[in-house]
Amino acid sequence: MVKRSMFRTLLGGGLCLLGLQMSREAGATDNETYRIVDVAVAKAATESRSKHWKPAPDGLALEVSGMAFLNDDRLAVAIRKGEVWILDGVYDEPAEQVEYKRFATALHEPLGLLADDGDLLTVQRTELTRLADIDGDDIADEYTTVAKGWGVTGHYHEYAYGPKRDGKGNLWITLNIGLGLNGEQLSRTVTSKQLGYRQGLWRGWGMKVAADGTLDPVCAGMRSPSGLGANAAGDMFYTDQQGNWVATNSLHHLRPGAFFHHVEALASMEQPGSTIHDVENVPSGLPLPRALEVFPQLKAPAVWFPYKKVGQSATDIMLDESNGKFGPFSGQLFVGEFTQAGINRVFLEKVNGEYQGACFPFKLGFASAVLRMVQGSDGSVFVGLTNRGWSSLGDASYGLQRLVWTGDTPFEIKEMRACHDGFELEYTLPVDANTASDVNSYQMKSYTYFYHSTYGSDEIQTQPLVIRSATVAEDGRTVRLEVDGLRPHFVHELDASGVRAASGEPLVHPDAYSR
Repeated sequence: MVKRSMFRTLLGGGLCLLGLQMSREAGATDNETYRIVDVAVAKAATESRSKHWKPAPDGLALEVSGMAFLNDDRLAVAIRKGEVWILDGVYDEPAEQVEYKRFATALHEPLGLLADDGDLLTVQRTELTRLADIDGDDIADEYTTVAKGWGVTGHYHEYAYGPKRDGKGNLWITLNIGLGLNGEQLSRTVTSKQLGYRQGLWRGWGMKVAADGTLDPVCAGMRSPSGLGANAAGDMFYTDQQGNWVATNSLHHLRPGAFFHHVEALASMEQPGSTIHDVENVPSGLPLPRALEVFPQLKAPAVWFPYKKVGQSATDIMLDESNGKFGPFSGQLFVGEFTQAGINRVFLEKVNGEYQGACFPFKLGFASAVLRMVQGSDGSVFVGLTNRGWSSLGDASYGLQRLVWTGDTPFEIKEMRACHDGFELEYTLPVDANTASDVNSYQMKSYTYFYHSTYGSDEIQTQPLVIRSATVAEDGRTVRLEVDGLRPHFVHELDASGVRAASGEPLVHPDAYSR
């Protein structure tokens, strides 16, 4: 196994190599049809970044941990050190007239923000809190506990995230596992009598919050669920980060009774309200497809993000609801990436009632680790940055940037749909029929991961795949690949480097990864 325990990085405790990659692979490209605009960025020691924004107030470290629009123009920003600020003028370009006003303070590491009926909701370490401005002066007058009751042992890794709403209006939060609890921390845990695991109550669970504040534990097995968000159908998903029991970063559909990876979440399995029962033993050291067979509660992710190829530390989830204002990917999910300071893209579909899909690289080059994203009224995406003093690419330690579509359509693989004997690729632009119908324009392989207590997993059981045919549809944008050797629950990696658009240009990102 590759050792990945050099030092910690990201909110959630994922780890990265000391030798941080400057790009995903040699020759990696980036999407120039999306440009990055600085709103407020903390420069590093170098002075390489031009200053085209109004400085934040003295002493304000804009380590963005949550964002929510109060209306089309005013952006509320939570920072991890316990404050919420309201920013005006964030759409200005250059952003030289941004105004800052502190709305709330004395919070305990808020890691989310949601506008709700004129108020703001945020999850602190110990509770879900409503922040209300009673007299309309843009300062919170009332801090009200909406929900509480999950375990807090005092371990640094016990982050709490949210809230987000699903399509039915339900509030959701997610709770980190505590890693390596000891001493007095153990006195504040619950224990599974059947399996012996110990954790703070509901640690590693995804929770719905009822209108009266009652917590509804829905599903479990999370390690570092720092991303949370609904897809276009209104179903809720979360991202997890590579570590013990988690082979690589992943995206999961939250639904009752599902167990995902991390076994210490089963400490709460016997608590009243648990939706997971009768786990008698946990396999370790098996390839994931085999583990799924012998561990019936274990559910495969909708998408795997292969390590380094599609990021190293997955964070926030944002649905593109712009109806084309953000380019050709409306209805798809965008996932933040901490270590590589980027954003990746996800296409989802339902196959036999279960979500699966494909992920694609999207955009690199942000000033620091991408932790939070929110879409503006013009379709642009505000990107909240903080590396929390840990390592990420970029020349800043925190800040706020904005990603704007230029209006030019990039040549990308828009969708990768699973078929019984291959895949159907839909491109954003018409393809050159000669290159797109040539099987030599594509290469494919498949692999899986170990399910085990070790940190992460290498790719295992790798096999090349034979592409029998590539057929271009009459629409000029869709290509049907007939592929031999598909394997359930394996990652199927595609390299379409040989395909050209009708105009002759290559793909911005020729790689895609389908589960």
